[in-house]
Amino acid sequence: MKAMILAAGLGTRLKPFTDHHPKALAVVNGKSLLQRNIEYLQDFGIDEVVVNVHHFADQIVDTINQNKGWGSQVTISDESDEVLETGGGLLRAKGYFENEDKWLVMNADILTDLDLTKMFEADKAFEAKSEGEMVATLAVTNRTTSRNLIFNTAGTLCGWKNNTTSEEKWANPLKDPAMAVPKAFSGIQIVHANFFEALTMQGKFSLIDAYLQIAQHYAIHFYDHSDGILLDVGKPESLEKAAHLFS
Repeated sequence: MKAMILAAGLGTRLKPFTDHHPKALAVVNGKSLLQRNIEYLQDFGIDEVVVNVHHFADQIVDTINQNKGWGSQVTISDESDEVLETGGGLLRAKGYFENEDKWLVMNADILTDLDLTKMFEADKAFEAKSEGEMVATLAVTNRTTSRNLIFNTAGTLCGWKNNTTSEEKWANPLKDPAMAVPKAFSGIQIVHANFFEALTMQGKFSLIDAYLQIAQHYAIHFYDHSDGILLDVGKPESLEKAAHLFS
């Protein structure tokens, strides 16, 4: 099993740290977010990881080399010329996942105790019962957020809503609004190999927009881990909270 850690973002919410460093190297109790997530993946037997880089890319590359990948085989996907967002970043790394049936993708600034073994088991179950060809399983929670993914009662992705602006994007509009199941995306997903076949986007784009395009014709499910810990370490105050939650 392979994984991708998305670490190319500018991390503007984490200023002033990100004025001089990439957010993936922000430190929680002596360990960077990148190290913590590489070691988190190791706990579930995943030790082949590709990391995309853009903002202060050299710092990430140097840190990985100095620490010998913290025991994992780490490959760099270089986006120094242009940050491609989450979807474009995964597409750039397409060659890394050749001959893989599925893989994990996660944001570098997420810390969690999500049991990936259970998530992969759920993904297999979704695949077995899915009426259409399945492309991904997205980790979600019921937390309050400014943006929600919208699923139907069968658990498949239908749309997206910005709760602040009321903007909506739909893959498959629901005939009955009461059938909507809003969830907050955790920035963690299991992606199947047919993602690249189903994708029509190129260049710079988000994974959310890619999923909404793909969900028009393929099944994308959710895995709810609201009973666990999920922390988006995107702001300085989040680093303080992370220090209390993760030793």
